[in-house]
This record gives sequence, structure tokens and C-alpha cells, in this order.
Amino acid sequence: MKYKKLIQALEHNGYKVSFFETSVIAASYIVENVRGVTVGFGDSATLASMNLAELLSNNNSVVDPSNYSGSEFNEIAKKTLTTDTFFTSVNAVAETGELVNIDGTGNRVAGSLFGHKKIFFVFGTNKVEPTLEKAIWRARNIAAPQNAKRLGYNTPCAAKEDHCYNCTSPERICNTLNIHLKKMKGVEAEIIIIDEFLGM
Repeated sequence: MKYKKLIQALEHNGYKVSFFETSVIAASYIVENVRGVTVGFGDSATLASMNLAELLSNNNSVVDPSNYSGSEFNEIAKKTLTTDTFFTSVNAVAETGELVNIDGTGNRVAGSLFGHKKIFFVFGTNKVEPTLEKAIWRARNIAAPQNAKRLGYNTPCAAKEDHCYNCTSPERICNTLNIHLKKMKGVEAEIIIIDEFLGM
């Protein structure tokens, strides 16, 4: 398998790993295996493109802040932190098994760390980099500028969409950089890898 090294590294770091050729097959697997629970979502272009919130709402109680802004977003995002299950993506993943995320508000990172029975990390193979250093570079210089532009933020990286300027804009998207070195203690975590270009 093309991603055997990555899968082995992630499993070594404590994760259950599932690999799918398409997002349609991955979504079917998720819908079949997530039932009768409360589900929270971190803001993610990958998850939105898969229509997961709507698909999962048929058999679960879903909390998704992605269509809200301002104080309304904050209130709904807080509720995602107390759900049974939490879905998020990553900005990058290293073949050595580390997951990298940048966050401006903190809800995605917070949800991936503590408080849930199970966490799903869902991402396309376009996020895979050979080393942790390159994964961090990707998160800062590819994912963050594209996400800032997608969200309509007034930052240098969004305007030029080329790299991180380490700016001081109040709309700066990269206020924290989180690296999952291993699976967090006390939580079940499953990684869904999809062999497609998904998200930023």
C-alpha cells in the first residue's frame, strides 16, 4: 500500500486507522459506525465537502458551528466540546505519525484534546508530508493562508495566498500550533485517511 509507512506510524502512536479510496466510501463507513450519540464538529472544509454533519444527523444529535459567526459561533462551538464524539480534520500529517493543526479561535484544537469518548481525524492524502518539519511548514504556509482566504479574513496571507507573514492582524488565523505526538490518554481516536485531495 502506498501509505503503509504512514499507517504503521499512526498505529504505533496509538490510533485506529482506516483507509478509503474515496470520500463517499469513507462517509458511508462513518455513518454506519456512528449512531445514537451526540456529535460535535470542528470547522473543516474537508468535513463540509463530505456533507458529514447532515449525513450523521439522521441517527445522531449533531452540533456544528461552521455556518455561524461571532458570538453565535462561540456559543455553538462551546457545545461541541461536551459531545460524545468529535470530528475534525488536520492541516498536515507527517509520515512519522504526527498530526499538525493551526487554530485561530481554538475550538478545533480544544475538541481534539480532551472531553470526548471518541475523536475522528478525517483528512485527504494531500495533507501528507514526509517529515514533521515539512508538515508544520505546510500547516503554516499552505493550509493557513488558504483557510484565511476561505473565511474572508483580512490578513496578508489571505490577500496574497502564498505564505505565512507572522502578522499581527486581529483576524490572524494561526494563534496556536498543536502537534499530536501520540494519541491522547483516556480517549478512543480513529484516523480516517482518504485517497483524495480534500480541504486546504
